[in-house]
Amino acid sequence: MLKGAYTCIACPDGACYFNSTGNPGMATGGSGDVLTGLITGLLAQGYSPFETALLGVFTHGLAGDLAAEKLGHEALVATDIIDHLGLAFRNVRGQPA
Repeated sequence: MLKGAYTCIACPDGACYFNSTGNPGMATGGSGDVLTGLITGLLAQGYSPFETALLGVFTHGLAGDLAAEKLGHEALVATDIIDHLGLAFRNVRGQPA
């Protein structure tokens, strides 16, 4: 994962995937730690490294987007991302909020 405004997931075969979720409010202390915890948790659940990277980065960004919709970009902190992970996963699964 190459973190930036549009996080890139670079694969060993040379393929690159760019994430479409996330926002400037996520540039706050602890946001990367939340992503690290999410990634390790998905790996522990048995997802492949490739699936983990795609799902983790997308869901992390989506949780940040959902938090920003509610709280605004300026006030966003890492715990707000954590608080919105459940809703983000439900959205990814196509389940109602």
